Amino acid sequence: MSTAGARIGALLTASSLALSACATPVAGPNGLYASPIGSAQVTANPTPYTDALVCIAQYARQYNLRSPRISVGRISDFTGKEEADGSGRKVTQGASLMAMSALGKAGISQVERFDTSVSELELKYANNKLITDGPTPGVDGPVDPRKIFSGQVAGSDFYITGGITELNYNIRSTGGDALAGDRDAEGLKGSFRSRVFVMNIALDLRLVNTRTLEVVDVISYQKQIVGREVGLGLFDFLNGNVFDISAGSSALEPVQLAVRSLVERAVVEMSANLYGMPGPQSCMNVDPLGGGTTGATGGFTPAYNNLGTNNAATRADPNRWNDGRATGDRPPPLRGRY
Repeated sequence: MSTAGARIGALLTASSLALSACATPVAGPNGLYASPIGSAQVTANPTPYTDALVCIAQYARQYNLRSPRISVGRISDFTGKEEADGSGRKVTQGASLMAMSALGKAGISQVERFDTSVSELELKYANNKLITDGPTPGVDGPVDPRKIFSGQVAGSDFYITGGITELNYNIRSTGGDALAGDRDAEGLKGSFRSRVFVMNIALDLRLVNTRTLEVVDVISYQKQIVGREVGLGLFDFLNGNVFDISAGSSALEPVQLAVRSLVERAVVEMSANLYGMPGPQSCMNVDPLGGGTTGATGGFTPAYNNLGTNNAATRADPNRWNDGRATGDRPPPLRGRY
């Protein structure tokens, strides 16, 4: 075997050994075959309008403003755009859930209307005297069934509905390619390319009075999304060997994050209107610690008096509850072989 052939064989052997360390047909002592990569901790998912939502909640708390009860209906994708490979829709189908989170950040009182299946089932069981709120049935003796009272379900004052109405590709793009090199066939040659393109997405929401079905607020927003691509390539013959090297970088602003930004901007305006907030200047006089139950991750009702150690700020801390992160130790692998 030639020297070059021996080198290629050694390289293939080393590559196969490296790959075998990542995945193997023999399970490890924990019963799994491979370890997944990645160790990024869970973080908050804010947009440029999250701080404004939290400010609105703090403003309402500081001035003891009562929020109307709001429910969220369907905020559907009306663009009709799907992936070319048939893998699904281009735009998230969870805009309604984004609106609920945005309302929570703004401290708005909400009542569930999007998924009431569990409540309806338990109401049916309670009506048939099959559910109890007392001790464990069959263990602590006879128990009383849950009672149903008139008016026990809170009603909504308003509800939000609407949809994602636009997704326009490549509304403008620019780019350039360059190729240069030696005139000699075996000389050094290089290439460079750069492209930038812009698309946009739009949202239309409305706030409806639940009792009268009067549309009291309508908002339409659009957001542009930018993407870019840069590439560099080199080609050369050196000492009888061929070298073809290329490198590149591409980035696209997340489309679904753009949807969340649109939703949060619309909820900011609706919430400020419901609270009678004059505008962003009101945040200058707001106590930053006044909204301990609302933050970048949403809002909650505390079950116990422990807001000093369990509040909206601690919920947004990526190291909180993360095994190994808080102490600086390396976290153990979640799955796979040790």
